[in-house]
Amino acid sequence: MSARSIIIDHGSAFLKAGLSGWNEPQLVLPSVVNYIPCQENPGPSYARRRVSLGIDICRPDTFSYPVQRGRVINWEGVEHIWSFILQRHRLEHEDLPVIITESPLREPADRQKTLEIMFELLGVPSVLLADQREMSLYASGLLTGVVVDSGCGLTRVQPFHLGRPLWPGAKTLEFAGQDLSAYLFKSLFKEAYNRHNLFQLDTVASTQMYKCYVPLNLGEELEFYQSLPHSADRSNSYQLPDGTPVELTAMQRLAPEMFFSPQVFNLQGPSLPQAVVESIEACEPSLRPLLTSHVVPCGGNTLYPGFTTRLYQLVASHFSSTRASVFAGSNRHFSVWLGASVVAHLSTYKSEWLTKEEYSERFRM
Repeated sequence: MSARSIIIDHGSAFLKAGLSGWNEPQLVLPSVVNYIPCQENPGPSYARRRVSLGIDICRPDTFSYPVQRGRVINWEGVEHIWSFILQRHRLEHEDLPVIITESPLREPADRQKTLEIMFELLGVPSVLLADQREMSLYASGLLTGVVVDSGCGLTRVQPFHLGRPLWPGAKTLEFAGQDLSAYLFKSLFKEAYNRHNLFQLDTVASTQMYKCYVPLNLGEELEFYQSLPHSADRSNSYQLPDGTPVELTAMQRLAPEMFFSPQVFNLQGPSLPQAVVESIEACEPSLRPLLTSHVVPCGGNTLYPGFTTRLYQLVASHFSSTRASVFAGSNRHFSVWLGASVVAHLSTYKSEWLTKEEYSERFRM
């Protein structure tokens, strides 16, 4: 194994990349590509365009997300982003091994495509495909616990014992950050909402980052808002990017309640705490106290104020005879990347790496 590895954690909203051994990724960029018409290119229609990173402010309607709900839907876009990452690192370093984290929803054909891009197109010397939930566990310094990972596209619950996944307890909920964003888009802009409008994108992102939180009790919090005189709470007021003042409704500020009361937002499936409880109860009874005392939240949604407190409250109230504990690190939105940084230096994972020579023997014959 090399002393350093390049780690790529490609999520639905953001890609985190950097060299192993650091305390955080050195590069975080939106997982967004855009296609610009390029009339000088001859050939069929798909050739008469140029792919580039990010959003073109002159053509905001041309951007798209190549990864959605943990699944790659645009391999050309993914390849373009990975190529950019490796080119950046090759300016200062020799060719290094690459760790790519992968979603539990990844199909075998997707794994094959990942290896094909890395070895045949990008020419990396070796690759390790790492499970995102497992990496989150290692980032916490634990080998046993329940990983509760909620990002832009997916919310996942996975219990582990001594580093091994307990598959009966695996849960995947297909509501996550993008559903919260969609609610705010429709709530703030009504019929005029447009997810390619840069003004609206900035408004929704700022609202989520600075105004939203999780209440300890939804009913009590709504009663509190109803008891306030109009404009009494300055934290409810918000200035749009164009300077227009607006007052947010209670439910707009409490949008992260979606993870705890999805039915209020017309979403299907159990709440996140219910999924955690069901995950623990699907495991052997002898392991349940240990799992309950090692709940590991990670992912960007868990950063909302009040999120981990509410999660602890509901899990602890269900398992009242067991002491519940929630391990919430300050960098938990980077947990997957940080766990992969740990794994890059573990000799126990040496056999999991695939070299370019092994790939050629195994897949190209």
